[in-house]
Amino acid sequence: MPGIRSPSDYSQEPQRHPALKINAKQPFNAEPRRQDLVSSYVTPTELFYKRNHGPIPVVDDIQSYCVSVHGLIEKPKDLYMKDIMNLPKYNVTATLQCAGNRRTAMSKTRSVRGVGWDVAALGNAIWGGAKLADVLELVGIPKLTSSTPAGGKHVEFVSIDRCKEEKGGPYKASIPLSQATNPEADVLLAYEMNGETLNRDHGYPLRVVVPGVIGARSVKWLDTINIDSQVCQGFFQQKDYKMFPPTVNWDNIDWSTRRPQMDFPVQSAICSLEDVNVGKNGKIAIKGYAVSGGGRGIERVDISIDGGKTWMEASRYQKPGVKYIADEERSDKWAWVLFEAEAHINSNTEIIAKAVDTAANVQPEKVQDIWNLRGILNTSWHRVHIQVRHSSM
Repeated sequence: MPGIRSPSDYSQEPQRHPALKINAKQPFNAEPRRQDLVSSYVTPTELFYKRNHGPIPVVDDIQSYCVSVHGLIEKPKDLYMKDIMNLPKYNVTATLQCAGNRRTAMSKTRSVRGVGWDVAALGNAIWGGAKLADVLELVGIPKLTSSTPAGGKHVEFVSIDRCKEEKGGPYKASIPLSQATNPEADVLLAYEMNGETLNRDHGYPLRVVVPGVIGARSVKWLDTINIDSQVCQGFFQQKDYKMFPPTVNWDNIDWSTRRPQMDFPVQSAICSLEDVNVGKNGKIAIKGYAVSGGGRGIERVDISIDGGKTWMEASRYQKPGVKYIADEERSDKWAWVLFEAEAHINSNTEIIAKAVDTAANVQPEKVQDIWNLRGILNTSWHRVHIQVRHSSM
């Protein structure tokens, strides 16, 4: 593709923040520390989790870079950055979360395959760019279209990124055309992140942002948009990121029996504390995040300081000084909610967080009940342990 290329090795990787916890070096996968993650509502770009499947693409000539839009449409077109930036620009605050977030905790139940993420494989950013619904109008697809005259029902995004799972081919994923052409779905072709030009780790020069959906569908380093009659047939849509029951293992798996995962279930995690904490008795701050997929808000976050016997409600907020009320226009429907509570701890205990979204979905209690061989969607109650050392004074 003109203007951008995918290196064959890792010799041209960008610099990364030293505070990131590296889970894999080649390809680079890393997350921030828990306490850094919830230090601000908008995640600083340098601390936003990095999820990659190959070497980071290099842009040699931004003027010649373009995205090819083709498939089951009447007017195929090559779109250059100027074409996309001439469209109305929107800023959408949205949380992206890897489907494998909290995989490490799931693997403690039974072994799973995948990058070992703690609780910080997500981040909340302000994405700037053109709405995909406006982009598709440039090739003759009206807004709120579910099928083109030629039978196109899905929008496939193809990256310049090359990955071993695709046998050296590009990373790709798709979403329904009805979602892509709905302005209210806020699907973006983003060229900015947190008010600045996208950096290489996060998709420069252009990426897709699909709010409310697992991060795997927000394709970076966009090369091609293909309007197709069927769901993307690539590895990451057909043989990965699907939710199987605990009875399925690598000997009896049949990928065709499950749909590709899209919306993320309701999720929360405590970030002010590690898995095991040792300290003196007294007041303790309990802070973390809660988020749900599909634009669903967070109705409440429940905290237990006695292992789940009794519960109290945490306070929730997005923007400092502005009361968060789910589904209000001033609330960011695609973004996480931060929570905090304070408790007095005087003995060894287990602290638990569980969130409830506006559809009354609640996190499952036990990770064993949702264990799956790929270790995705671990949304079980988040638990941390406190060991109290009493003073001898």
